[in-house]
Amino acid sequence: MVIDDHPVLRMGISLLINSTPGWKVCAEAGTGAEGLERAKQSQPDLILLDLTLPDRNGLDLLKDFQQLLPETPVLILSMHDEMLYAERALRAGARGYVMKETGGAKVIEALQTVMEGRIFVSEKVSSDLLGNLNRRSQAPSKSPLGSLTDREFEIFRLIGDGKSTRVIAEQLGLSPKTVDVHRANIKEKLGVKDLPTLIRQAVCWVEGQRLEPQK
Repeated sequence: MVIDDHPVLRMGISLLINSTPGWKVCAEAGTGAEGLERAKQSQPDLILLDLTLPDRNGLDLLKDFQQLLPETPVLILSMHDEMLYAERALRAGARGYVMKETGGAKVIEALQTVMEGRIFVSEKVSSDLLGNLNRRSQAPSKSPLGSLTDREFEIFRLIGDGKSTRVIAEQLGLSPKTVDVHRANIKEKLGVKDLPTLIRQAVCWVEGQRLEPQK
């Protein structure tokens, strides 16, 4: 099953998978709600999931799939920097993480690896994760963003997208007061003293992520 909010990209991925011997896309979805419903109906052997969906944070949706279909592996296919997102995705239950820019052959390799019961990440991420295991008890995360929880990280991203507290609260199913508490924690962890500075940092980070695939 393929879940991605871009119809053209979703169609391209589906064509790629369907043209690979032994593989067939049984369902597609463009939103988190649609994905959950169609997963119930189709009972896929594997779910290929984008992290950025219009109605849900992909990491939250991933956790929902752990409850709905605990035996079904989920592979993340994303444009977001794997060095920031891959470990979070694996912690949330994903069986692998592949960047959209890597090309069709790598996507098929990732699908096959996950279906064989193994974890798929790039060599760079694998090396970094192993290094983190050795350093974790001795040193803090090398990136300030690494200290954020998954919820704080998502709120930081939404702030960078220009979303207001009210919109963030509605999108994540939280109260505005809860969003404010998370925002205060983000400022503290990032060493930011005021909201305008936090917004500038978040916007710069989000814009950098959008430009990254073009490099």
